[in-house]
Amino acid sequence: MSDLQFRRHRRLRSTPGIRKMVRENEVKKEDLIFPIFVVEGEKVKNEVPSMPGIYQVSLDILAQETNKLERHGVPAVMVFGVPNEKDEYGSQAYAEEGIVQRAIGVIKENNPTLTVIADTCLCQYTDHGHCGVIRDGEILNDESLQLLTETAVSQAKAGADIIAPSNMMDGFTAAIRRGLDNAGFVHTPIMSYSVKYASAFYGPFRDAAHSTPSFGDRKTYQMDPANREEALREARSDVEEGADFLIVKPALSYLDIIREVKDATGYPVVAYNVSGEFAMLKAAAQNGWIDEKAVVMEKLVSMKRAGADLIVTYFALDVAKWIDEELY
Repeated sequence: MSDLQFRRHRRLRSTPGIRKMVRENEVKKEDLIFPIFVVEGEKVKNEVPSMPGIYQVSLDILAQETNKLERHGVPAVMVFGVPNEKDEYGSQAYAEEGIVQRAIGVIKENNPTLTVIADTCLCQYTDHGHCGVIRDGEILNDESLQLLTETAVSQAKAGADIIAPSNMMDGFTAAIRRGLDNAGFVHTPIMSYSVKYASAFYGPFRDAAHSTPSFGDRKTYQMDPANREEALREARSDVEEGADFLIVKPALSYLDIIREVKDATGYPVVAYNVSGEFAMLKAAAQNGWIDEKAVVMEKLVSMKRAGADLIVTYFALDVAKWIDEELY
């Protein structure tokens, strides 16, 4: 064998220490964003049936949940509200005393070190479940921008550190950026859902946020899963309009898009590890079919390898605990 020429790649895999020395990507606590669902009422902690371990919580016990996140080093939360009252225009989305606005105040008071990201949309607040104004069965683009801007400004006034508009109306980033600037929030970043596909992986989220459309679907504003170049056009538009972070949603079936958006823009890219992706792994783990920790960490590191800088995931608290186990 002495005259056989080949490279010995296994040298760099021979021990745990060497493998760690040459590891190219890893998931850190600083990468994690935990989505949290806030509801009206008192002493409410409702487990989402399709998302084991994920709860809707009322404001009076919200601090219990955020304290756990802070204690284990999860640095950021994304807040979703589930109001008691809904109407045609989603007015609770931009109400001064809306559920998200109050939740932001609670978190900032109790956990000032947590970065609070406000999901900015109308679908949880409208009685029709769509992300904009409806007329004659049509989702109106430009008429929706004003309401989305009012929502963003009200969330910034409540203390949100980052505004995350998720509606996919054309021009939503430009409208919200102008609205925030005019209201004096020049330094509040926008984490735009730049590339949001009309995905079948959102089902469990709609259980949690009570946001299923009462008619039709969202395919006229969310993207066709078959399209790649359109994603790059959407991302570039958001950069031009003033976005500071670019979200790709979902993550696992769109790792190629994460990589291309990162390469095309150079902006911070956020992978949204959505509810359906979470539910599948939870169900498999509960049946003993997979090693939950190993599979989750492999999945999340694939998002980092694809180019994601941050990850929105319902596994955030679990991952933070697993990282602590590895370190200590």
